[in-house]
Amino acid sequence: MASLSSNPIPFRFRNPKIALRSSNSPYLVVLSNLASSSDDSSKPALRISADSSPKARFVARRTESISVNQLQRPLVEYMSLPASQYSVLDAQRIERVDESTFRCYVYRFKFFAFEVCPVLLVSVEEQPNGCCIKLLSCKLEGSPIVVAQNDKFDASMENKISCDSSRTDSPVQKLTSDAVIEVSIEIPFAFRALPARAIESTGSQVLEQILKAMLPRFMSQLVKDYQAWASGDASRQPLGTGEI
Repeated sequence: MASLSSNPIPFRFRNPKIALRSSNSPYLVVLSNLASSSDDSSKPALRISADSSPKARFVARRTESISVNQLQRPLVEYMSLPASQYSVLDAQRIERVDESTFRCYVYRFKFFAFEVCPVLLVSVEEQPNGCCIKLLSCKLEGSPIVVAQNDKFDASMENKISCDSSRTDSPVQKLTSDAVIEVSIEIPFAFRALPARAIESTGSQVLEQILKAMLPRFMSQLVKDYQAWASGDASRQPLGTGEI
């Protein structure tokens, strides 16, 4: 903050009141402005938010269930395995980072005219009769305008996989995946002429299509892995081929 000098002001008046009324001296203008600022100091300052960019929110949810024929080893036992014993299912799209963390490469898709390829870092939390996959971070690859959004969005995802533990004696079990994705993104300047609702509707439809394509494939791979494990294959080799 600027400070007033303690040096004397280099002019004098015999009658200050008359001088203030009659003079147009720039020094007096400065003094008058300072006095006005002092009088207004009790008034609240006008604050303008630095983060005024419009945002859009995309949400999608999907539940997928599949019937599984139990083999020599029950499905509930397979679903209770520790994360360290999980197969990556598809080595073309999933890689293990540590015992309970995985990196997933989602297939490429179009958002308006731009190519998007999300790379997800997820953690797996063991739960009774299943597990919960949670998103830790997401990086966008693809078109330059898409890559530029990496520091301008937040995303969350949760996918709960479970089997029906109340029917352990049944020869057929039900395996269920319940997934929800939510994305909040700063609307790029190139899209701000469009209504926010149109952007949100399109974004949510894209997420719904991703879940519609990915969940059945994921569940199918999970069943194949269970069948290999239940028949005594302890290799835990991925069976997926990277295809959607």
